Parts: sequence; C-alpha cells; structure tokens
Amino acid sequence: MKAKALTGYALLFLMVALVSPWIGPGSISPGEVASYLQGDRQPAGDIFWHQRVPRVLLALLAGGALAVVGASFQVLFRNPLVEPFTLGISGGAALGAFLTISFPALWAVWGPFGSLQIFAVLGAAAALFLIQRLARSPRGMSVYTLLLAGVTISIICAGGILLLTYLAEPNSLVVFQRWMMGGLDILGYGQLLGILPLLLPGLGLLLYHARDLNHIALSEDLALAQGVDVQLVRRNVFVGGGLATAAVVSLVGPIGFVGLIVPHAVRRLSGVDLRMVLPAAFLLGGAALAVCDTVARTVLSPTELPVGIITALIGGPLFIHLLISQRWR
Repeated sequence: MKAKALTGYALLFLMVALVSPWIGPGSISPGEVASYLQGDRQPAGDIFWHQRVPRVLLALLAGGALAVVGASFQVLFRNPLVEPFTLGISGGAALGAFLTISFPALWAVWGPFGSLQIFAVLGAAAALFLIQRLARSPRGMSVYTLLLAGVTISIICAGGILLLTYLAEPNSLVVFQRWMMGGLDILGYGQLLGILPLLLPGLGLLLYHARDLNHIALSEDLALAQGVDVQLVRRNVFVGGGLATAAVVSLVGPIGFVGLIVPHAVRRLSGVDLRMVLPAAFLLGGAALAVCDTVARTVLSPTELPVGIITALIGGPLFIHLLISQRWR
C-alpha cells in the first residue's frame, strides 16, 4: 500500500517536472528545444534549458526540502503550527542578506554565489548556533526551550532588520523587499548545484531519523524504552532541518506555508508513519511549489509575481480551512 502511494506521489512529481518548463510567457516548440541540443543556439532553446528548466528544478528541490523539514519539526516539537521559519533560522538568513544589501562594500562573488547568498547562509548558521546554545542544559536539550529560543532569536533578527531598514538607502529597501517575497528566478545550474552541499546532508539526517521520529511522536518515554537516543535525534533533526532551510533560504528567500500545509496534507492522505510522510512530503512539496511558480510566471504575463505571494495567497486560505475543519471535528 505504501509503495503504491509513493508511486502516486512520484508520478505527480514527475508530471509537474516534465510539464512546467513548457509553460510560461512565450511559447517554445519541441523542435526548438531539440535543435538547441544539436548545436542550433536559438533564443527559445536557451530560455528553455538555462532559465525554465533550472527554475523548475530549484522549485522541486526547495519545495520538497521545506516540506520535509516542516514534517520533521512538527513531530519533534509536537506542534502542528511549526514550520521551517518558526525557529529563527529564516530570520538569521534575512538579517544576513539585508546586511549585504545595506552595505555595498560587502558585495563579492564566490563561485556561483554572490555575497547575498553567502551572508544569508552565515546568518542562518549563526541563528542555529545561538538557538542550540540557549536551549542546552545539563539535562539535555528541551523542546520547549528550543522553541522559545527560536522565537526569541527571530524577534532579535526582526529588530536588526528594522534598524537596517531605518538606516538603509531607498534602493536597498527595494532589493530587500523583493528578496523577502521569495523568488526562484535563477540563470543556469551553478547556483542550483551550489546549495547541494548543505541541502543533501540536511535532508539525509532527517530521512535517516524517520523511524526514530515515529517513536518520539508516540512518547519520548516509549522512545527511550525502545532504545532511541532522544537527545541525539533531537539535535540531529534540528541541525539537519537548519542546514536544509539555510540552503533553500539563501537562494530563494523565505517562502512560507509550503512547510506548514504540505505535511498536514500528506498525513491526511497517507497516514502518520514518518517513513512514508517524509519522502511523500518531499515529492508533494516540490510539485506544489513548482505549480505555484508556474502560476507566478504566467498569471500576469509578461510580468512575473514573486512565488512567495502565490504560496501565501493559496496556503493561507487552505490553512484556515484546515483549522475550521479540525475545530468542527
């Protein structure tokens, strides 16, 4: 049964991956795409292979990663409202990005990344480190202290952003606001490959602990009785989620609701077993963000909307519906 369900998610993921690059402002024929591979460098082929395909791949990876992190954190913190951006990681990334935007002297390029992405990762890493230090105690890491530390760091980062907003030039504010809305507009595959050293280990840690999270979801005492090192799992899941979130946020900005809505949808459709939920959340989250980005690229064509606007407009009402339905049930 699980294999059939995962096959269904995988087919949806594959269908979105194959169809999305063909949708956008301006039509592109299969002949133009094929001729580009044969050496005929037409503009349509260049747009398809170096703009649309990398953008769709980024949407699939980013949406999948955010959904996996959200599903893991909701179990770890026993809170259905937790998502990747609840714990201050995205706040640290946003503060690091705004530092670069506010001070042009910091601008530089390292390989496929500019200083905005580098400082966003450093900001997320600093927030992750501070949250862990604040939550540490002689008896281990408390879930509630970890959550409170994340919220506190998020508030501090928001205060830092407000200070920089007051001091920054108007042009810097425009750039930062555009980044905060979330966007998948990349050119080529360099930046996409550049996030993999952070993204893959982060997702690997989460998937590795899927079975342990199943025990923790029932009861921490039961998990300890089953031989699960709860403190180790908690630390690894938090670090893995932080790495994956930092990798995504550094490139696409903070995109909300994917990590909140998709795990709920998967649990309703396929049960609560994390060995099923995590891979299914990756497939459904990637497909959902790719569809949202396709809408963002076409709904006001030739103008493109930031995908964060689309996810908020769709995810907000869906979450309200979820709350109302659970209340009546």
